[in-house]
Amino acid sequence: METTNSGGAKPAIVLVHGAWADNSGFDGSIRALRDQGFPVIGAANPLRELRSDAAYVAALLRSVEGPIVMVGHSYGGAVISNAAAGNDRVKALVYINGWVPDEGESLIQLAQMNEGSLIPDSLRPVPYKDSDGSDVVDLYIDQEKFRAAFAGDVDPDTARVMAVAQRPFTEAAFGAPSGPIAWRSVPCWYLLGTEDKAIPPKTQRYMAERAGSTIVEVPTSHASMVSQPGATTDLILAAARAVVAR
Repeated sequence: METTNSGGAKPAIVLVHGAWADNSGFDGSIRALRDQGFPVIGAANPLRELRSDAAYVAALLRSVEGPIVMVGHSYGGAVISNAAAGNDRVKALVYINGWVPDEGESLIQLAQMNEGSLIPDSLRPVPYKDSDGSDVVDLYIDQEKFRAAFAGDVDPDTARVMAVAQRPFTEAAFGAPSGPIAWRSVPCWYLLGTEDKAIPPKTQRYMAERAGSTIVEVPTSHASMVSQPGATTDLILAAARAVVAR
């Protein structure tokens, strides 16, 4: 695994995708960051339950040397908030249309703050039995509603591929309370999508301001890392440069 060292060297950029996506959505940013010499690592977010997902990502962080900038899209924002807690090598948190829960707060609580999300009416639940016999419900977005709810400014052909390739997350992940969070002690940057139909912009602003984030507003959908890779990359670079400057 490619790593970086402290003392002014470029930090490692750890990407954490959210629900109904994967790290290929960061394709444009990955290419740009690597072209500028940044080590980039995509964490495979399990999308099963917030605390266990965060523990999985936290374990990956322990394999990375030197300073780290964590980037979380959507549900990935909640994961990085938890995964970075207690890790003093995480120097910046970058939220891309991300959930930013406080300790003990669930995403469903935040989702109920403001109207305007198309996600609730777009969900297709798929129940199944886990290996231990417990009941689990995976949440997908209906493919016909995917672009409007998630990727409104992504070109239609790409949005159709994203809809087919989407990775679901569970009802348990959406309802689980957050564990200890890192954003109270780690500097934050936030890309706020003003045309987001998944997380209302008003909710994004509330979370971003509560975390003391540097906020950049972009007229984009929830899938901003796909439709606006330049803006996404610029925000990550701003965080990375601040890390190097400290």
